[in-house]
Amino acid sequence: MVLRYRRWRAPEEIERRVEPYGLVLKAGRWYLVAGGPSGIRTYRIDQLLGLRPLEEQFGIPDGFDLAGHWNSHLAHFRVRLHTGEALVRLTPEGARRLGATPTSDGWTEARVPIESIDHAHGEFLRLGTEIEVMAPAELRGRIAQTARTLTTRYEG
Repeated sequence: MVLRYRRWRAPEEIERRVEPYGLVLKAGRWYLVAGGPSGIRTYRIDQLLGLRPLEEQFGIPDGFDLAGHWNSHLAHFRVRLHTGEALVRLTPEGARRLGATPTSDGWTEARVPIESIDHAHGEFLRLGTEIEVMAPAELRGRIAQTARTLTTRYEG
């Protein structure tokens, strides 16, 4: 089949000839696992813009294991996703919410993988006063600026 697909980087709309191998449901989202000229790829179903069947027949490669492929895909995705690291201090509640093991004396220091400064900024702000970002300096500065802006906005 030929699929039209919307992706996050340019060109945003692409067309690919693929051989569907299976569907996977993860966290309420469906994904198509399909083979093509550049290997096996994964496509989010809600990003498909159109499908066109082809007359050609194909077979799923011998030994292909959908579950095994999916687990490998997720592991590689996480490695590509986390491009940096933040050093944070967490209250016991913050440690619990981030899945870290809290220390008995209050604050817990942890190194946390981050996708980007922008993404970490939003995620860490959700923890409010349960977290203090120590590094990287750019992230600490952005959170401090947001806190100053919120203080000014809500003091009046």
